[in-house]
Amino acid sequence: MAGTSGGRPSIYPTLLYADAKAAIRQLTEAFGFTELSVYEGEDGTVMHAELAQGNGAVMVGSKGRGGVFDAAMKDAGTAGVYVVVDDVDAHHRRAVDHGVEILMPPTDQDYGSRDYMARDLEGNVWSFGTYAPEIAG
Repeated sequence: MAGTSGGRPSIYPTLLYADAKAAIRQLTEAFGFTELSVYEGEDGTVMHAELAQGNGAVMVGSKGRGGVFDAAMKDAGTAGVYVVVDDVDAHHRRAVDHGVEILMPPTDQDYGSRDYMARDLEGNVWSFGTYAPEIAG
């Protein structure tokens, strides 16, 4: 399968924010992402950033920076992203301690997962839980 060599994820959710720097702060401080790289334009606009969580990653950038992707995302709504974490309750406490809007507290699901749901500063919905389906390869 293309794009899976070297242990790299093959899917990267990509989100644009009006204030990408604030989004990166929230994602790292409240949700525990690790900042891999941030590339800024001369005016401080985040042209591209990569943040990791476990063996996955998201790409983040500033709205209004120009380019084809920015134009394509101009009228896009918010996104929803699911992230697998080992300790849902500890992760939830961290988010609460950073003032994150919690949409659903840690909840045991009928399908065996324990997860919670939160909204970031610009309305994207993040779900964090234990559900990690096997993908046959």
